[in-house]
Amino acid sequence: MGGGIAQVIAASGRRVSLHDEMPGAVDRALEAMERSLTKLAEKGGADPAQALARVSPVEGLVAADLMIEAVVEDAEVKKRLFRSADEVLPPEAILASNTSSIPITSLAAATSRPDQVIGMHFFNPVPVLQLVEVIRAVQTSDETAAAIVELAHHLGKVPAEARDFPGFVSNRILMPFINEAAYALMEGVAEPEAIDTIAKLGFAHPLGPLALADLIGLDTCVSIMEVLHEGLGNPKYAPCPLLRQYVSAGRLGRKSGRGFYEYG
Repeated sequence: MGGGIAQVIAASGRRVSLHDEMPGAVDRALEAMERSLTKLAEKGGADPAQALARVSPVEGLVAADLMIEAVVEDAEVKKRLFRSADEVLPPEAILASNTSSIPITSLAAATSRPDQVIGMHFFNPVPVLQLVEVIRAVQTSDETAAAIVELAHHLGKVPAEARDFPGFVSNRILMPFINEAAYALMEGVAEPEAIDTIAKLGFAHPLGPLALADLIGLDTCVSIMEVLHEGLGNPKYAPCPLLRQYVSAGRLGRKSGRGFYEYG
């Protein structure tokens, strides 16, 4: 997600500093960006070399007008990052989160500039999907929200504003859908291929829920369901036991080579 966000911003003519603590992650992101940009250039997209020249790998947080974090879906990890960004980035900078479900208000409260904190939730694959879910914390100013909406338009995206509730709009709807598909598999209602085929052809979805869960990451799906379950207090949001079992077994989806499906 971070690489995809960096790609879209660089393709718009802006400079990007890209950081990831995991060794090799930035190099892999740059390679993926080059492949993606090359494909998009064939359809009239930005020049790959020029866009990549605007992306600079960095060793940590640097001064910038905007930070967009896309780290692991863990509230404490994100809060630590926002506290650090609050110290490093200039006072006028906006701090945005690509979180799928963690309350933006809690991230804003970890900083000394809560009015300049906002959710900017992109969708995967970022260079292809147009939606950006814009989530205002209780403290977010009108000026901050307007700046992010304007940026989304400049990136060629369609911003849709949502209130700061667990899961916002997208994952409050999507995750129970994926969770119920996992229950259908666990209970032997159908095999994964049949479940996904019914969703794709019956609902006109480009991906079935189980294949989509593999793309998102089963560990991320469980984390989002836990946020929904805790935040909304309704047992219907509890993660399916099969999802938890697969995560415990290391079957995280595409990134681990196996989830509901196997990947080369």
